[in-house]
Amino acid sequence: MLDHTDLSHLQTQSLRMQGWIRKQTFSPENEKKLRRFSSWEVSELIFKVKQSTFRGRLSADPSLPDGEVEEDGRQRWFSLDEINAMRRRMKINRRSLLPVRPSGTRAIRAAIANFKGGAGKSTVALHFAHAAALDGYRVLCIDFDPQATLSHSMGLSDVSEEHTVWGIMARDLIRETERMNVAARGAESGTALPQRKLPASVTEMGLDRLRVTDFIKPTCWPTIDVIPSCANAAFVEFASAQYRHLNPDWSFFAAVSRYLDALSEDAYDIVLFDCPPAIGYQSMNAVFAADVLYIPSGPGYWEYDSTTSFIGQLAEALEDLAAGFPGSVSAGTTLPKAFLDIRFLLTRYEPGNDLHRAMLSAFRQVFGSRVTEHPIELTRAVEQSGRFLSSIYEMDYRDMTRETWKRARTTFDNAYGEFRDTLVEAWPQLAQGETVE
Repeated sequence: MLDHTDLSHLQTQSLRMQGWIRKQTFSPENEKKLRRFSSWEVSELIFKVKQSTFRGRLSADPSLPDGEVEEDGRQRWFSLDEINAMRRRMKINRRSLLPVRPSGTRAIRAAIANFKGGAGKSTVALHFAHAAALDGYRVLCIDFDPQATLSHSMGLSDVSEEHTVWGIMARDLIRETERMNVAARGAESGTALPQRKLPASVTEMGLDRLRVTDFIKPTCWPTIDVIPSCANAAFVEFASAQYRHLNPDWSFFAAVSRYLDALSEDAYDIVLFDCPPAIGYQSMNAVFAADVLYIPSGPGYWEYDSTTSFIGQLAEALEDLAAGFPGSVSAGTTLPKAFLDIRFLLTRYEPGNDLHRAMLSAFRQVFGSRVTEHPIELTRAVEQSGRFLSSIYEMDYRDMTRETWKRARTTFDNAYGEFRDTLVEAWPQLAQGETVE
């Protein structure tokens, strides 16, 4: 017979292996470090100019970053900070190298969601975050998944549950309950409304005193921050059910949205959510806070079937929220929830596979232009990136053939390019209040 002690023992064994893998994958200090990028990558893949043009600009302006030169002198390598410094100061044919960012708007938020496990949500979120950073954007990633794949891939493993989405939701419960109690005491009718009581087990955790920035952790990418997750955050589903019982009027689904609204408008450009493979309290917070919904799916029939179920159940859940919290909810939350755009993205796609081509055609027949033009192809380099907790952008092309690396990068570049264009097109609507039809 096996019980919880056996499970704990198995976890301890696995954690030892986890530590060994991290040492092989990251630096000897067990910290993830971001590599430098060659002048070939910076010119052709990041700035999208000829190498000769890029080298000419560097030669013409000695004040630009020098980078580091290889021993043979053939190639320069630049840090992301140096790349961004050049981006701010250089123009190519009078074209700015700065990314498109509508003025007068906050960061745009995108949720990568599907309750089918293995759909590639964390892989997509990781690669889109890294591609956006190379594009010059400042990115905040929020890991809603207790499996914490995105957090681990970003180099974060020592995370306390208080500093995850669970902490944000518990903090919101305390603050919202206090706000409601103050409003009840100040009711114009003069009638004393019932006060909502929270137990000491909630109020004495000290979460209400945490600042907005206390939940945000830096990564080895200087323009990417993360609100991480951890295995202990799995109990958020149980805790949230209890919290709703303590205060039935608490709009639990808007906790993360309210948290993000408290951030400075220009703190980030893009906020990315990696959602868990389920519709629950965490995933509902993610989709409710999102402006754009990106739904990845594998190319098989059962994955198509699961994706169909996901959008149906998500629709029902959002409808139930609108019915349970009618009209415009206090604290700046508006129902029913609407998205600026919704897109479907096929992952692990093999162009030579007849079934995959047929399923891509089926997706397009059903969802039309909401299916992205470029699926993410399955390549050997893509498989390796997942195995080593890194994106293809973090992998050095010298560790494999350049063509193998470039093919994998191209598939993510194409997918990210569509993602970026979707956000840029939707972005101005934040100020206009328009939504997807």
